[in-house]
Amino acid sequence: MFNSSGPSPAKSVGRIRIWFGIIAATIAIFGLRLFDVQIIQYGHYKQAALNDQLKQYQIPATRGIIEAEDGNSVVPIVLNQKLYTLFADPPFIKHPDVVASQISKIVGGSPQSYLPALTMKGTQYAVLAKKLTQTQSDAITKLKDPGLGTQGQYYRVYPDGDLAAQLLGFVNQNGVGVYGVEQALNPQLAGKPGLLKAITDVNGVPLAASKQNTQIPPTPGKNVVLTINVGIQEQLQQILANEYKATKSQDVSAVIINPYNGHVKAMANYPSYNPGNYASVTNSKLFDNNVVDYPIEPGSVMKTLTTSAALDSGSITPNETFFDPAHWVINGFNITDIKQDGGARQQNIASILALSLNTGATWMLMQMSQKGNTIINANGINTWHDYMVNHFRLGQPTGIEQGYEAAGYVPPANMQDPSIDLRYANTAFGQGVSVTALQLGAALSSVLNGGTYYQPTLVSQMISSNGQTTVNQPKVLERNVVKPNVGQELVPLMQGVVKAYLHGGFSFMNFPSNYIVGGKTGTAQVAKPTGGYYKNVYNGSYVGFVGGNKPQYVIVVYAIKPNVPGYAGSYAGQPIFADIAHMLINDGYVLPKN
Repeated sequence: MFNSSGPSPAKSVGRIRIWFGIIAATIAIFGLRLFDVQIIQYGHYKQAALNDQLKQYQIPATRGIIEAEDGNSVVPIVLNQKLYTLFADPPFIKHPDVVASQISKIVGGSPQSYLPALTMKGTQYAVLAKKLTQTQSDAITKLKDPGLGTQGQYYRVYPDGDLAAQLLGFVNQNGVGVYGVEQALNPQLAGKPGLLKAITDVNGVPLAASKQNTQIPPTPGKNVVLTINVGIQEQLQQILANEYKATKSQDVSAVIINPYNGHVKAMANYPSYNPGNYASVTNSKLFDNNVVDYPIEPGSVMKTLTTSAALDSGSITPNETFFDPAHWVINGFNITDIKQDGGARQQNIASILALSLNTGATWMLMQMSQKGNTIINANGINTWHDYMVNHFRLGQPTGIEQGYEAAGYVPPANMQDPSIDLRYANTAFGQGVSVTALQLGAALSSVLNGGTYYQPTLVSQMISSNGQTTVNQPKVLERNVVKPNVGQELVPLMQGVVKAYLHGGFSFMNFPSNYIVGGKTGTAQVAKPTGGYYKNVYNGSYVGFVGGNKPQYVIVVYAIKPNVPGYAGSYAGQPIFADIAHMLINDGYVLPKN
């Protein structure tokens, strides 16, 4: 019998079959998995692979420049400077320590400060530095590191320093306009960013021939031409700086408006700042444009509007006289004048303005209530409220192109209020109502131009990147504000105020006879936040016009808490107005009488 110690043929065949089955099963599993990956989940893995190779960048749009009138030409007052942002694609940074050292030699700073961004997980775009020069950008490019790149971006440049600073605003580090025109017109100025998607190789280099690459070019922002005149603006700012020191005011502001189209020719505040160095400003109040966002109780300058409403409603006539008792008792309170001239006696409309009689303004409200009597009733209150809100558009923003604009405050004509008569008597001479300098200037303009309320504007035209120009046509917000004759009657009354101060010893109110200059002072007590008024703390204001055959410019001045020897309106607001009016005349900005 043959005997062997090895496995039998039957057992060997069985083992082979078992191994064959294991191999077949393994192949089947891998085949099924391959089928799942290549067929069923093809789209998912293709996108994952694409994501590893796809880089997406936003292409910033060039921000529109801002220009202004300068004589017969237009000059840029806000420009752009191209600087570069240095960024990293961390997955492609092979030697972070080496790269950090290279960057520090080009950009500055310690190598350690760049390491967190260079080793950041979960991102393909980490910003390392901003505002690199062209030379620094070129040096980064020469490193030929696939994980580094620079991206050009335009930054705002204000070549004239603080010129029209609060009017313009600035662009913050995120490229967004803040305050002023920069904020109000940010969508138009900013344009629309573009987009670049590029398929790259393993080193992050874009594959130029790839059909997956897409690029949407940016749309540049529009250029904006302002209505302001550079020469007038520069001199207005110098006047405010000088008078700020002379009057020891907390703040001074002024605006100059063309009453026939609403164009603002100059607008300024002092103290101010340089928008090119906004990051160094420690007091954010300097960013505020007080002309549009700081309503105050304006004081007796309001009497120009009270007079206009009373004339237009037929409650008074320009030559009318009345007996002034030197005080009125309203709701148990005495209304007197800051300076009573002559005591109880006959007065007229001209003396109400020239002597700034609070009793005279109250009398005009009484005439709007019931002509010929000395009462204040619902008719007078509703009439005066209607003029303030619906004719002169007080208590609401004008809509000028500024980042922040205040509405001011007009008390409601609530006849259930037991002190309503006193409240409205106060508003007739500018207390208990708050108004911005711009609102006051726009309202007076609507009277002097014959009754049309033009929306105040800073924009003359916009120019798109393809050269298409859109002219900003004057926008009428109200017609028939007053009858045309009212403005004609108010002009000599306001001229009388200027003459009265000239004869009273204010020699700086002397103007050439071939020009017309009119105005009104305002001295208002400053309200306490908790109610009532501070003693011996006042704001000074002035509203006036200058022109030849007709008013050409309306001027409004606010001097906040000045420290002057007399009334704030006369000794702080009025000198600023006089300087502005003389400047406009002497420099040829006003057409004389023909």
